[in-house]
Amino acid sequence: MLKIYICPECGWLRTVSRRKDVECHRCGNTVMELTKLDYETYAGMSEQERTDYVQSWRYIHAKNHSQKSKMDD
Repeated sequence: MLKIYICPECGWLRTVSRRKDVECHRCGNTVMELTKLDYETYAGMSEQERTDYVQSWRYIHAKNHSQKSKMDD
């Protein structure tokens, strides 16, 4: 089963079949995160839909990260 990972640093999407430790070949980040997208959905998306998904994902996760940082203070 193909899985879709996203780089939290640069937003690059990568399709992976078996690996769990996935690195970004665009920016060199060593930790990519698994998305909730299934391959069928991803394959059917246009470039604009993928760009919109990345922007939304990064916005939501940046917001969650800043909230966690505030709780740690």
